[in-house]
Amino acid sequence: MRIETCTTVDDDLVAAMARLVPQLSSSAPAPDRTVLSSIVGSDACHLLLARDEDGTVLGSMTLVVFQIPTGVRAWIEDVVVDADARGRGVGEALNREALEIARGLGAKTVDLTSRPSREAANRLYQRIGFVPRETNVYRYTLG
Repeated sequence: MRIETCTTVDDDLVAAMARLVPQLSSSAPAPDRTVLSSIVGSDACHLLLARDEDGTVLGSMTLVVFQIPTGVRAWIEDVVVDADARGRGVGEALNREALEIARGLGAKTVDLTSRPSREAANRLYQRIGFVPRETNVYRYTLG
């Protein structure tokens, strides 16, 4: 298995995301080529892919790194590992690569959220060293 930062959008990536995103969210549509191109072309977004030896995408995540007045912030979003690849260390490898990229870009911390029902993911995050924060997470739904 190898972890790479996606730099190009092709039919294989579009198909892989069409397979993975429904495993992450039942309400979000899979990103099309235009959306994926926007993500890959963004200076703040790093779309990480875990690939098997034959090039099959086993999982993905998005690391977002951006500058704010108090420093460089980093967030991990949309982590998904294909159901057939779970238990093989894919999620851990993606997270560890994201942490290294964030460190290299000057972030001092990396944040993420995970639903309590995702028990295996929460165990993984804690095993890697993520700790729960004393904070409230708020969401405002637009339109």
